Amino acid sequence: MLQFKKTFRNFLPIVTSLSFNNEVSLIVSHLNLIFVLKFLKDHIGSQYKILSCISGVDFLGKDYRFCIAYDLLSIQFNNRLRVKIFVNEITSINSCCQVYINADWWEREVWDMYGIYFEKHPDLRRILTDYGFEGYPFRKDFPLSGYTELRFDESLKRVVIEPVELAQEYRIFDYELPW
Repeated sequence: MLQFKKTFRNFLPIVTSLSFNNEVSLIVSHLNLIFVLKFLKDHIGSQYKILSCISGVDFLGKDYRFCIAYDLLSIQFNNRLRVKIFVNEITSINSCCQVYINADWWEREVWDMYGIYFEKHPDLRRILTDYGFEGYPFRKDFPLSGYTELRFDESLKRVVIEPVELAQEYRIFDYELPW
């Protein structure tokens, strides 16, 4: 691993960090993501041939609101690596489907849940929510009750989409002690 760090350091500036349980994470720019993933997959010193997961995290209120983490596995060296990139709401990311073909579904899931757009993705469409769904459920500013409600109407014999109606209005509680 030491030789790998020396070789990789010559290409571009990367922040390496050790996290919980001595897991190694690389924090790279979203512009260099494809280059880094190709290097990690094809270089003789790393051989991270398996992309095991792509996940997203929302840090509401930060300049770079979203973190996208790519979990890689090297069978040859029995090692795991996490590559992280940080982006804001309007930044798009290049799709890594050309490097790891199994990234297709995970990128669709991240797009569906967080609204992070992946450029050059072969089939970027909703995967977990309905096609008419508005919003992105894993964003921290998404309302807990959602915007619409789906229910089956017995009289119409079909699914009906209605705006959410709360059964009771919000109450204001006065917590001051009466004595």
